[in-house]
Amino acid sequence: MRFEVIDHPLVAHKLRLLRSKSTPTEIFRVVTNEVVALLAYEATRNVHFEIVDVETPICMTKGVHLSTNPRPIIVPVLRAGLGMLDGMIHSMPMAEVGFLGIRRNEETLEPITYANRLPDDLTGRQCYIIDPMLATGGTLIDTVNYLVERGATDMTAICILAAPEGVETLRIAAKNLGDKLKLDVFVAALDENLNEHGYIVPGLGDAGDRLYGFVD
Repeated sequence: MRFEVIDHPLVAHKLRLLRSKSTPTEIFRVVTNEVVALLAYEATRNVHFEIVDVETPICMTKGVHLSTNPRPIIVPVLRAGLGMLDGMIHSMPMAEVGFLGIRRNEETLEPITYANRLPDDLTGRQCYIIDPMLATGGTLIDTVNYLVERGATDMTAICILAAPEGVETLRIAAKNLGDKLKLDVFVAALDENLNEHGYIVPGLGDAGDRLYGFVD
């Protein structure tokens, strides 16, 4: 598994706004997608493309055309991942979009898929998973497993923040899935740790609540 923190002043500046408890919902939403667009710039560096002929006003030349056969697919993890979708679509407007909702059974701790709008066969597809927080790693691991079951082997996860505990748990899970899985993870910051409630510290609070206005 490849894990990379995008160390850039523009990302850091916008992350400061997301961390601040005084940032209102409308600004939080806009800045979230700005951060995602910046992260996507690096996260899509290995996106598939082909060289095509281009006729300029002067002459013929060669240019890059992002592959559409098969198209990359963006997978927002509900609900908070939806708040990152505009930033990804801005970077890859030709991509297909799927949706995945996963929660844990409180008694068995087994993952339950409550929403799925994804192709049954993801063989050969580049999958871009978006979820604001990589905290314990449980949701992202369940998502990766779900996509692997449908044939995906090339995945990139884009998160705003990550905790060391979640990164290590994800790394172990990815290793257990074998060498055939290519998993890259890009984040704006690797924070200190998780607190006793499972929140990332210093973090930015509950990303879903702040995106959708459920804040005190």
